[in-house]
Amino acid sequence: MSLITSCSRLLLLPLFLLFLGCQGKPEEKKSTPLAKTELSYASTKDIRNINPHLYGGEMAAQNMLFEPLVINTPEGIKPWLATSWEIKDEGTTYLFHLRKGVKFSDGEPFNALAVKKNIDAILENRSRHAWLELVNAIKSTEALDEHTFKLSLKNPYYPTLIELALTRPFHFISPASFIDGGTKNGVKSYAGTGPWILAEHEKNSYALFKANPTYWGEKPRLEAIRWRVMPDHQAILLALQKSEVDLIFGADGDMVNIDAFNALQKAQKYTTLLSDPIASRAILLNTKQPLTGDVRIREAISHAIDKEAIAKGILNGLETPASSLFSPSVPYANIPLSPKKLDLHQAKTKLDEAGWMMDEKLGYRQKEGKTLSLRLYYNINNAQEKSISEFVQSNLKSIGIDLQIIGEEKQAFLDRQKNGDFDLQYSLSWGIPYDPQSYLSSWRMATHGDYQAQLGLERKAWLDESIQKVLIEPDREKRQALYTEILTYIDQQAVYVPLSYSRTKAVFTPALQGVSFNVSQYEIPFEKMFFDSKK
Repeated sequence: MSLITSCSRLLLLPLFLLFLGCQGKPEEKKSTPLAKTELSYASTKDIRNINPHLYGGEMAAQNMLFEPLVINTPEGIKPWLATSWEIKDEGTTYLFHLRKGVKFSDGEPFNALAVKKNIDAILENRSRHAWLELVNAIKSTEALDEHTFKLSLKNPYYPTLIELALTRPFHFISPASFIDGGTKNGVKSYAGTGPWILAEHEKNSYALFKANPTYWGEKPRLEAIRWRVMPDHQAILLALQKSEVDLIFGADGDMVNIDAFNALQKAQKYTTLLSDPIASRAILLNTKQPLTGDVRIREAISHAIDKEAIAKGILNGLETPASSLFSPSVPYANIPLSPKKLDLHQAKTKLDEAGWMMDEKLGYRQKEGKTLSLRLYYNINNAQEKSISEFVQSNLKSIGIDLQIIGEEKQAFLDRQKNGDFDLQYSLSWGIPYDPQSYLSSWRMATHGDYQAQLGLERKAWLDESIQKVLIEPDREKRQALYTEILTYIDQQAVYVPLSYSRTKAVFTPALQGVSFNVSQYEIPFEKMFFDSKK
């Protein structure tokens, strides 16, 4: 581990010692208190605009109010607002039989006409949703009767049910909330069919969700969720210590970083949970840039990064080192590849072959009077990304590459993905159920960093065409062959340096029960949680 990374972790220790040491003696139990009915959840982000057909709001909040026809589970697709479905005409027609007696929180009925209006509203904004191939595949919608909805596709599309279940955009809002007959220009209210309603919202301060009294399903045991906005990670930890917060929940260090999680786990004052591996953490290498456009430089970088040390040191052994872009547990990703293992000799040889020779006095490689200098961008608000970037910087220095690491505010970081102005960029896949199909589909969108990084590939046009083919291929064996070809090519071209497979983390007071994980890392199943008055 680099000295920089070690020091950054040591700086956190005084806070944790104070945080974990400020524990007074437990008060004598006088009587059995009543169980709490309001949960306080800390988030670094405000819920913002939670229109379920747009992307400006927090997905966990959208999922609390708005529901889909079907849901993704570890056991596969299961019924939700649709109790059953039929697939006809060689996979181009879906008939959904809807749940009866369901109402939106504003009293409007949930029926086939409401489903049609919602999906039509999504299609009116088709260009915004083009990253999701299902939107491009939809031919028509029809309400056959009050409780039967027909979805017609232009061609077979195997992930149809998977993508209908994603947190957005195919969740349903009351048509009475529409503006000008649609949702692309905003909504009047947030009336969904879900277990929660939004009762109060003070921007960048808090949101109060209350249990939906007319919910069709099993009612939540909690009466309310208070979503507290706390951008500072240390403030969240202190609020937890002072019992002002009951739950911290999130992935990739956005709510609680690995160091803090590890300290809390060892202290045993709070309950901690880790999900199964869900997404792929990687460094994206831009094939369109002058230097990283050389596959030998990309291969050298791949052989120089010590992902084992990153997983064990920076990530405290809580994540598995990645040997490929997707974990073998991801559908269609369990294929034979040749992992680019740590091999400094191989890395240096590749750079020598590319004509970049080591200048021992300078400490970096040069070619035609120019230094081999690259730029890596990361989200400045993510301490985990910063630590990994510093470690990668140290790794690349050992083979003569001068890596400049640059932290940017999240919006600037996202804008850079769109314009492709980067050599290296920190990357995280979306996880199951988005991986692999939806994530690969997004590789064809010019606004995504993956697309920009792949532009220099000789076979980029073939890659995009192959992604289109695999998404509409009805035969599973042929589909597997296409995925194998796509993922093998990307691996051979060293577009990504896989680092580890990330996990969602939860930290909560012992009295809080029922904390679990959904398949998607972006959802929080608040409806399953409750407080035990005896703890």
